[in-house]
Amino acid sequence: MCGPAGSGKSTVARRMEADGFVRLSFDQEAWERGIRHMPLTDDANREIEIQLRRRLVDLVEGGHEVVLDFSFWSRAMREEWRQVLEPFGVVPETIYLPTDRATCLRRVEARGRTHDGDFDLDAATAATYFDHFETPDPDEGPVIVLEV
Repeated sequence: MCGPAGSGKSTVARRMEADGFVRLSFDQEAWERGIRHMPLTDDANREIEIQLRRRLVDLVEGGHEVVLDFSFWSRAMREEWRQVLEPFGVVPETIYLPTDRATCLRRVEARGRTHDGDFDLDAATAATYFDHFETPDPDEGPVIVLEV
């Protein structure tokens, strides 16, 4: 999954999970640790990333289909995670949700903070996330553009 906060990534990822994919999510891991505000501290981000990378490798080795419910806000981040999968011959598809800024910010503001993915995120931070998001392009690998 790829898109800024409020683009609909978790909604789509949960549908994929219902269809048999294993969903891995920074937000879910943070929520389970009792974190309710974003952004994560550097230490929490690093710990969660290490755990998710290990789980991804284990799942891929076990033959499971996985959806990474992350923002993948930068090309560099997307490339780092592709490299995790390269030794397994996996070419990941990037599902990009091109949602406009106003919709993303409205969705973030409307969050009820009742479940993972529903974090307290102030308007300025949400706007910064949107404004610094790097749109994926086909030369990165397979990109599926999904309007939600």
